[in-house]
This record gives sequence, C-alpha cells and structure tokens, in this order.
Amino acid sequence: MKGLIHWADRIAEIAKKRVDENPILKKVVKKNGYIVYDEKTPSGRIHIGAGRGWIIHDLIAKAMRDKGMKARFILSSDDIDPFDKLNKDLGSKYKEYLGMPFRNIPSPVKGYKSFADYYFSECVERFKEFGIEAEIQSTGEVYDRGLFNQTIKTALDNADKIKEIYGRFSRKGSIGTKRLPFNPICGKCGKIGTTYAYKWDKEREVVKYRCEPNLVAWAKGCGYEGEISPYNGNGKFPWKVEWAAKWPTIGVVVETAGKDHFTPGGARSVAVTISDEVFNYPPPYPSTGEKIGRGYEFFTIGGKKMSTSKGMGVSFADMTDYAPANLLRYLLVKTRPHAVIDFDPVNTNKIILLYEAYDRTERIYYNKEKAANEKESEHEKRVYTLSHVGKVRKTMPLQIPFTYAVSLMQITKDVNKAIDIMIKTGHVGKLISNQDKTYVVDRLKFADKWVKEFAPKEYRFELNKTVPASVKRKLSKEQISALGNLAEELGKKKYNEPELFELFKKIIQENNLNNKEFFEACYMALLNKKHGPRLTGFILTIGQKKVSGILES
Repeated sequence: MKGLIHWADRIAEIAKKRVDENPILKKVVKKNGYIVYDEKTPSGRIHIGAGRGWIIHDLIAKAMRDKGMKARFILSSDDIDPFDKLNKDLGSKYKEYLGMPFRNIPSPVKGYKSFADYYFSECVERFKEFGIEAEIQSTGEVYDRGLFNQTIKTALDNADKIKEIYGRFSRKGSIGTKRLPFNPICGKCGKIGTTYAYKWDKEREVVKYRCEPNLVAWAKGCGYEGEISPYNGNGKFPWKVEWAAKWPTIGVVVETAGKDHFTPGGARSVAVTISDEVFNYPPPYPSTGEKIGRGYEFFTIGGKKMSTSKGMGVSFADMTDYAPANLLRYLLVKTRPHAVIDFDPVNTNKIILLYEAYDRTERIYYNKEKAANEKESEHEKRVYTLSHVGKVRKTMPLQIPFTYAVSLMQITKDVNKAIDIMIKTGHVGKLISNQDKTYVVDRLKFADKWVKEFAPKEYRFELNKTVPASVKRKLSKEQISALGNLAEELGKKKYNEPELFELFKKIIQENNLNNKEFFEACYMALLNKKHGPRLTGFILTIGQKKVSGILES
C-alpha cells in the first residue's frame, strides 16, 4: 500500500474518508480545510508527554498536506482555565491567584504578558527546533472574539440534556449534574474556579451565579452574587463541555489525546456524547458518535508518568538537554501512538541505540544500506521524511557513529582536535563542507555532554599518561611482554584497522595468551579498566605514537 506505510498516512486517509462520507464535515472542510487540533492548559512547566501529542498532530497534518489535502495544525493554549494548584516552581505569593484564569495571573518571569503566556511560550519557542508547524491560538481570545457564543447559547438552552449526559458517566451527585454548563468570571474577585451558575435567563440571555466560598477545596470564593452575559469572554464552559464545543466552533476533524482521557466513561466519553447529541457535530478522529476510540500512550521517563500541574517529570523545553530535538522527533515519528515510550537517557545506553537507529534509517533513505524487505524500506524512508527537521538534503549527511564521537571527545576534549583526528584517520575528508561540519560538530558536542552528564560508567574513561604501577602489578609476565611487543610494532609503521587486528592475533599467539587476557591488558594499560572502545579504532584515534609511548612506560 504505497504511501500508507506510516501510521500518520493511515490516519490522514481515514480522516479524508470520514469527511467525504459526512455532509457536515464536508461543509466544514470546504470552509476551513482539514483542521487537526490540540490544546494544553499552561498550568506550569509543560512536560514532554504533551510534546508527544503535538508531534503526533503535526505529523498527521503533514501527512494530509503530502496527499494534497488542505490541512492545518492548530494548537490552543487553554489560558482561561482556572489556576487550581501551586506547582513547585512558584512561591506562596501565588496563592492569592488560585481560582483565577491563567491569562489574568502575572508571569513568574518578566517580559511575558501573563502566567499562561510564559509557560506556553516556553514550549512554543522551541517548535522550530522540533520541526513542529502549528498555528498558535489562545482559547481565551476565542471566547473574547465571540466565536463560542453560539455553542454557549446552545449549551445553556440544552442545560438539562448536558446534566443528564454527565449523569450517565459521572458518579451520583457530580457537580456537572447540578450546575449550568458555564463558569462565569466573578465580577468582584475575578475568579472563575469558584463560581456556580444556577439560572439561565433565556429571554435576556444572562446567567445568574454565586461566587461560592466553599465550592472547591483549592480556592475560596468571595461570596458575590450577580448576573452576567455568558458571551465574549465573560466566562467559559466546564472543560468536558468545552472540549465538545471546540469541535464545531473551530471545525476540528482530527484531535486525539493521552489515553487517560479516553478511559471509558471519562472526559472523552462525555465530550463525544455532548458533541453528538447537543451540538450535532461528528466527533473528530479517533472518535465517532458510537465509539470514543483510543488515545495515545504515555511518554514516560524511567517508567514515571509526568504531570504539568504537579511539576513532575522532564519538561518539553528541557528535554533537549537530554537528547537533540531532531532525535526526539524521530523517536516519536517511528513509534506508533498506541505504543508506550519509556525513555530514560540517564545511566542507560538508550541515547546510543537511538542514534544508531536514526543513522540506519538515514542510510536506508539514501540507499546506502539495504532494508530487510521492500516494505521496511518504504517505511524507513517515510519515517525519515516525516522526522527530518528542515529541508531534506539531496546527498546523505556525513555520519559519525555516536560511540566514536564519545571516544573522540574523551580523548581530545576539544571539537576542533576531534575533527583533526577524523581527517587523519579518514573518517572525514579534508574538504568537508560547512553543512557536514555543522552536522558533525553538533554530534560531537552532544557526545561530550552525554558522556560528562548522563553516560553509564562503562562508557566513561580517562586516558592514562603512563601505565600506573597498580596496573603493572596486576599483569602477568606474558601480558607485559605482549604490551611491549605492541608498543614496539606501533612505532615501526602505520597500520589500518584490519592490519592492526592481524597484529593483535600475532602478538597473542607469540605470547601464549588468549584474546581476553590480551585485550584486558591493553585496556588496563591505557584506561585502567578491563573494557573500552573497539581497540583497533581506539588506538588509531589516540595515535599510534602516543599509544606506543604509554605502553613503553
């Protein structure tokens, strides 16, 4: 099935088929194009789990455009949501803002319009790095512009129906089964999390409400009672109703979310039913009026689920401290949305495996390596296209194995010296292009960072200047003799890797050693460790003369 080898392409085809078969969606798409939508409440530092959703939606929109469909990915900041929890980054002074919309709370950092603007901008500013193409929207501004006015009126006119839907899925006595489906902003204290709307005057189109002192445990209302027009930003829907209202208001065709929202009877169930039965709008993929579908799996770090409001886990903005953005995008492109990603870059070899997988995909794309079969070849080439940040080059970038880069940076401790060695060993040509040099330098810099901050002990080493006395005492006469032979031979002529390996075999045989005894002796002499990088390449990288001098000691 050419062109449908990747999961994003399959979703694009499903969405197109749905639109073609549904008059309501057909009309929406004719007016707005195919809208792929996602949203996030900026309640604190936004974690990498949300980033998985952004890249999933970005990929679907890109797959649609590749098929000639007019598609847009819109990401909205739910900045009118109430502040309901102090996250660990904030001081106690922010307690006074609990219950207020995030967009009406001061930013913790100067230079931003609001609390919401700061935390959302922190992520959006990194989108170019991740190759995410999104139109950024403010949910609060959508309310201000009156775009929700019609769905607000529809919801309030059908308040009893919405209460009944809540009753189907919520526990008995849930607040959604009692209050009107609208939360006004209190005209006195400015809070939105503490207001309780109890009457809709259909003729005058105003909502009567109280700002309850004890409505929620996390914020205290001021006790004010009044009435207000529900339109033009004077309040918002409860979030499950809002989710449903956004779909017809924005014209959403595709919007998925984390699997926790797709628990049967949970938020997606309520939103899908309201969309279908109240707003008469077909719920977006992966839901239908009959089935909620499946959300995407979690992105965990070391098996731990992340939370924005609790300040748990690695933030989206900080994730590039642990892996380059293009590698993270590749990981998310390659992994199906319904598969769990548990990525722990600290004290594991997962970064190495990720680089190796990416390099293999790149080689397959440029026909430098054969895939197992045609299907895998198509898939890997599509993964490369979708995961590549920026324009795909006509020729393959210069590849330097990540483990080699790690060794180089520990030997040279300098990027320019590392490149000089690669020129000498033939890994890099003397006339390296600026584009390739940038590519190589980026890898060397990250290899240096990884080995200093995150690598397991077995990947770290310090090259000995001379063989330590403690090592000499541990070596047998045969091992010392073998090291002397190797030092002597390395001083005689230049070797390449195959020739060096043949020399090893000869020295092992002449000194009655086995392979393990010989290699352990070399590593102990050079690194004071029993293991290390592949010895042939390692010696040539350090330089034969330098290795010979160390071994002679």
